[in-house]
Amino acid sequence: MQISTTANPTPVDDARLVEILANPGFGTHFTDHMLTVEWTPEKGWYDARITPYGPLTLDPATAVLHYAQETFEGMKAYRHADGSVWTFRPEQNAARMVRSSQRLAFPELPIDDFVACVDALVEADQRWVPDNSADGGEKSLYLRPFMFASETFLGVRPAQHVTFMVIASPAGAYFKGGIKPVNLWLSESFTRAGRGGMGAAKTGGNYAASLAAQREAIEMGCDQVVFLDDQEFRYIEELGGMNLFFVHRDGTVVTPETGTILEGITRASIMELAGKLGHAVEERKVSIDEWREGVASGEITEVFACGTAAVVTPVGELRSPSGVTPAPASTDLTMRIREALVGMQLGRAEDTFGWMHRVV
Repeated sequence: MQISTTANPTPVDDARLVEILANPGFGTHFTDHMLTVEWTPEKGWYDARITPYGPLTLDPATAVLHYAQETFEGMKAYRHADGSVWTFRPEQNAARMVRSSQRLAFPELPIDDFVACVDALVEADQRWVPDNSADGGEKSLYLRPFMFASETFLGVRPAQHVTFMVIASPAGAYFKGGIKPVNLWLSESFTRAGRGGMGAAKTGGNYAASLAAQREAIEMGCDQVVFLDDQEFRYIEELGGMNLFFVHRDGTVVTPETGTILEGITRASIMELAGKLGHAVEERKVSIDEWREGVASGEITEVFACGTAAVVTPVGELRSPSGVTPAPASTDLTMRIREALVGMQLGRAEDTFGWMHRVV
């Protein structure tokens, strides 16, 4: 894919950038450029370009505004101590976007082109990738590739004009002042998705479906919501924005099976990493009763969640109208896995899997 570049004539000045990167927050500040590629049935993917970051102009009849035909990805770029910049398993994000595109009736952006587009924007805005060498922190450049139906047409069918874009935003460490277990609220009113639905696709509507339950969780003093299956309302699926793992007394690591949940890149990496650390890994149905009874009996020794933003976090209490399940006492394996992944991503530990992809 040939990508043209138009440099931003008024980039953020160096002094202001230093201020932003000192305390970037999340999703608040955006880099100087954005990448855009378009698609039509006649042309295929065309006009790949990097331009100054700025607002989009959309017709009120743009299809995505009415039918939610949209997908996105979330990933990060990391600066290592030698100044080089890397991403973590970008081809897996590309492959997942292909799967999401198939579910949303989108054209498929080839994996190599996806990676090339992300690399091009990171290279153009590499000065925005935070440096952690001074404080040993976990700052990064969050990358948001996304695709939407950009055709101006009010008709229920796959769009005949599609736009793929990549934007970037510096991100601070998910945890400030040390890692803290997240408390979870069990939703007994809402489900996330059903069989044959869009739960396994990374699409905006999937996340919109989680918001009412997430609001309920916050009102109950919790950090995240736990969803159960839509058939028996018994089996654990995922959180509003993370996947779950359970560590058993014998060292077995269990995660709920997919089908109606998003196949997280961090989740897949943990399954491989845990196996290499000598743990049996199972992907199967996990009931809410197994969780409660396992913690009570000591059969379940750790519960943790994972995702792009937090990487890995211990789970604290599970709260519901039926009562409270306390946090397991241990976080040993949770923290070993977290340290291994974060160490790889930030270049502080050896990448024995070949997961890191050098950009600059």
